[in-house]
Amino acid sequence: MWLDTPKRYGLISRTLHWTMAYLLIWQFVVILTWRLFGDREWVRTVTSLGPGHGTVGLLVIVLVVIRAIWWTVNRNRRPVQSTTIAGHAAIVVHASLYLLMFGIPALALLRAYGSGKGWEPWIPATGVEVSWMMAPADFLHSLLAWGLSVLIAGHVTMALVHRFALNDQTLGRMAGRLGRATTDEEAMTGRTAGRDLKAASQTKADQLRREPLCNACQRPRGLSCGCCFG
Repeated sequence: MWLDTPKRYGLISRTLHWTMAYLLIWQFVVILTWRLFGDREWVRTVTSLGPGHGTVGLLVIVLVVIRAIWWTVNRNRRPVQSTTIAGHAAIVVHASLYLLMFGIPALALLRAYGSGKGWEPWIPATGVEVSWMMAPADFLHSLLAWGLSVLIAGHVTMALVHRFALNDQTLGRMAGRLGRATTDEEAMTGRTAGRDLKAASQTKADQLRREPLCNACQRPRGLSCGCCFG
C-alpha cells in the first residue's frame, strides 16, 4: 500500500504527486487571475486563501528533492515504462517536468538573494545587488514557467487519452484503487485463464456425453468404472 509495485504507485508516491499537482495548479490559477483581473479587492481575497507565490516555489523544490529520493529508493519496484516511441517520449517529458519544477523556483530564489532584499525567513537581506544573480531569472523565469504549463497540459491530456481513448490502466496506476490490480497484462491474463477453464470444462462434459455409461454405476465404462472394468 505504501510502497510502489510493478502494478501501481503506492500511497507515498501518490501523496507527493497530487500535492505537487495541487501546488502547481494553484500557482497558475493565481497568476492567471492577477493577469486577467488586476489588483482588485476580491482578487486579493481569493489568492489569500492559499499559499503565496514564493511559498509554493519553495515547497515545490522540497517536494521535487523528496520525490527524487523516493524514486531512487523505489526504482526497481515502480511500474515499468513502455519501450515504444511513446514510452520514451513520456520519459523525456517527465524528466523535463522535474527539471523545470526545480529550476524555475531555484532561479527565483537566486534572484531574491541577488537583489539584496532577501526573503525572510529563508533568504537574508544583504542590501547589495548582484546583477549576475538576477539576470537568469529576469530572462528565463516567466518563459520557463509558461513552458512548464504547456508540459503539464500535455501530461494531463495524455493521461485522459490513455484512460478514455486507449482504455488502458496508465492513469489507474496513480489514481486507481491501491488494492486493485491495474495492469493490462494481469487483466488480460485473468480473462484468458477464465476462458481456458470454461473451455476445458466444456470439453470434459462433451467427452462424458460421448462415452458409454456403465449400467450399474452410471459412470463412463473403462478405467473410471471399477464395477465393470475387465
